[in-house]
Amino acid sequence: MTLNIGWIGCGRHATWMLLPQIGRAGMRIAALCDRDETALAATAGHYGVTDTYTDWRAMLDHPGLDAVCMAVGPGVHHAATLAALDKGLPVFMEKPPAATHAQALELQQASEQTGVPVFVGFMKRYSTGNRIAQNILRGAEFGPVLGITGSYMTAPTYFEGEVDYSGFYLHHCVHYMDLMPWLAGSPIAEMSLRANTPAAGRILFHMGFTCENGVIGNVVMGTVQSRGTPMEQITVMGDHNRIEVDNVINVAWHRDPPFKAEDPAATLDGTCDSLVWQPNFTAAANEDHKGYAALMADVAKGLAGKPTQAPQIGDGVTAMANLERMIAGIERR
Repeated sequence: MTLNIGWIGCGRHATWMLLPQIGRAGMRIAALCDRDETALAATAGHYGVTDTYTDWRAMLDHPGLDAVCMAVGPGVHHAATLAALDKGLPVFMEKPPAATHAQALELQQASEQTGVPVFVGFMKRYSTGNRIAQNILRGAEFGPVLGITGSYMTAPTYFEGEVDYSGFYLHHCVHYMDLMPWLAGSPIAEMSLRANTPAAGRILFHMGFTCENGVIGNVVMGTVQSRGTPMEQITVMGDHNRIEVDNVINVAWHRDPPFKAEDPAATLDGTCDSLVWQPNFTAAANEDHKGYAALMADVAKGLAGKPTQAPQIGDGVTAMANLERMIAGIERR
């Protein structure tokens, strides 16, 4: 069954990353909304949508909607989700779910009270390398996770005029506030921050953390690297096990190989030598290694009332709580 959705937001992120996955996920845009009439008309024309709105409140009354999806700002995410839940419409929203942890918690409580699900776009869980890593970690061969290190950088493109890091925190850092405990398999219990701000709009910080299950970790984030270079690296450490994910598409699983140089019979042993994977970009396949296609396929299941692993509003609440702890640690330095 095709899901008829109302979609809010025709910005660059929505039109480049999320909307192309709608049809692949078995959803149809029945109604489209954006306050920018030029962007709205262009997106409607591209996807063949005839029913358009400049007010999301009016769009929620569009007949025949099965669900509402949105990729706008955190303020609209909060307000429009509350209104959609009041009408019994399941929701998918891009992260962040709201501007604050308190608002995200309000959405979770509304979802629980109405019994209507809310899904959040933490697509880093679906990036190909991260999914491979997670499947290895939850398998029988890796053993307990001991530690995690990560790096997630961007450039200071948000900061023209008055410096305000809130966009960087909400739209970038929130990903790793979800991803780190997801990989660790446990909530974050303790957190510490060190920061370096060499100039206005340029910040580099290290976030140390300990999870409830004892996993320790450190994440480096900041606005001091070009977006024209790979900016993400993750290493998950176990006992004689190590998974490295570089640029979300290169995966290496290092185990406990014997020394090779003095063994005349040395070979490669699939049970203990390192395994590596990277995608084949010359293949004629429409693969999305960022994770949006896999995310939206899982979200479509949830919006249709089927079992799904898609991140829900409770995950958004946890990520926002972690984010606010992180911000408080930076501001206290």
